[in-house]
Amino acid sequence: MSTVLETEEHQALRAAVAALGKRYGRDYMTSVVRDGDHPRELWAEAAKLGYLGVNLPEEYGGGGSGMAELSIVLEELGAAGSPLLMMVVSPAICGTVIARFGTDAQKRQWLPGLADGSLTMAFGITEPDAGSNSHRITTTARRDGSGADADWLLTGRKVFVSGVDIADATLVVGRTEDARTGKLKACLFIVPRDAPGFGRSQIDMELQAPEKQFELVLDDVRLPADALVGDEDAGLLQLFAGLNPERIMTAAFGIGMGRYALARAVEYAKTRQVWKEPIGSHQAIAHPLAQAHIELELARLMMQKAARLYDDGDDIGAGEAANMAKYAAGEACVKAVDQAVHTLGGNGLTREYGLASLITAARVARIAPVSREMILNYVSHQSLGLPKSY
Repeated sequence: MSTVLETEEHQALRAAVAALGKRYGRDYMTSVVRDGDHPRELWAEAAKLGYLGVNLPEEYGGGGSGMAELSIVLEELGAAGSPLLMMVVSPAICGTVIARFGTDAQKRQWLPGLADGSLTMAFGITEPDAGSNSHRITTTARRDGSGADADWLLTGRKVFVSGVDIADATLVVGRTEDARTGKLKACLFIVPRDAPGFGRSQIDMELQAPEKQFELVLDDVRLPADALVGDEDAGLLQLFAGLNPERIMTAAFGIGMGRYALARAVEYAKTRQVWKEPIGSHQAIAHPLAQAHIELELARLMMQKAARLYDDGDDIGAGEAANMAKYAAGEACVKAVDQAVHTLGGNGLTREYGLASLITAARVARIAPVSREMILNYVSHQSLGLPKSY
């Protein structure tokens, strides 16, 4: 794929990560899933090379770069067939929120480990009855006593939380009561995995991925006062500071997966011969693959724009671009995977060629962390100024 808009440093990073991904590849990830394990070896090597924390501050062991660089890492691993979904969560969402809004103590405690891969953090926002409506979140936090040093008690439920079984803590989105208005406002809390009252149960998914999905039950989980991340009155700002990187990284996840599927299809179309010429010479095969390539390239351009805006500190501009990038990447990924499977025909559904499992995985890029319909809602009323229907 074209890299003309990237710096020499970005191109070098892309080549180095691609080489790492190639050493592992789809067979490695498939074996990890088959064994019910996690991609520990790839995670550890990516961490050792400095890729996992490339976006985190240098003073805490990170690379001092941004989302532009972190998205390159995930995209190239995905293009090699071995994406690390927890990169979306641990360094991109949680690491970013703590780096921007955490206390000095929280930064010292978490950022070095998130940067070198020795610590992992999950992210819990979605609830069974709230879905995409963050204003309906019912997980609540209340003070057990008075004063700034009083403990918090956190109660509620979360669903579709990735990687809780391997995470040292979960960054949970809850709500506290505003003392002046009585209304609930969003706040973020770091919940250690061994906190009493913090229960988890695995959700049985058809999705074949090493990262498991969980439902969380928080039953009066007692947290110290300093478990709150940032300012209690700026929770919504802090929340969206983490959601923009989430969308950018989800775009990278989708683009990488789409590239992997497309590459397999192109390789097959060049060599599969049932008539005089390989099937890739026929426009009915070649044109849809060319279209998939174009759409992946366009999605990547929007992802690069979103990452640049975010790294430049333009949260508002990044919000629009990140949503557009996630939408474009999700659509391009699904189409690329579908066309790749179709190009291989019956072989596309065999385990040998490794594309069938991507049919389900590709849907993730459309559905999570926000559906394409909600993105269209966002663009229609934020970008176009149309009235809201909700």
